[in-house]
Amino acid sequence: MEEIGLEGDAHAGFGHRQVSLLAVESIAKMKARGLDVGPGDFAENVTTSGVDLVSLPIGTRLRLGEALLEVSQIGKVCHSRCAIFEQAGDCVMPKEGIFARILIGGNVRTGDSVVIERRGPEHA
Repeated sequence: MEEIGLEGDAHAGFGHRQVSLLAVESIAKMKARGLDVGPGDFAENVTTSGVDLVSLPIGTRLRLGEALLEVSQIGKVCHSRCAIFEQAGDCVMPKEGIFARILIGGNVRTGDSVVIERRGPEHA
């Protein structure tokens, strides 16, 4: 839903972290450390493949299915140690997860492409 977040998501609201995204390549780093983790285990809303998420500047616009998102934050402060951090001593979501606002809502389905429609300013 525009400027709110994903329908039914516990984190939906009017803030700048309406949707969380994490690359499957980031999840693979944790698997390489011996963890039995997969998409969704980091509480990300969307798991991508083949997109270098952390290199996208704030303000970048992404098309996912029918939805248009705008990158609003790279990484996050992890105030409490999650179960993954407790097991591995590290977690990729605070460093490699990104957050976005929903500019145009719509259906997003497994297998939809991620298209960079416009990169944000490099200084952002």
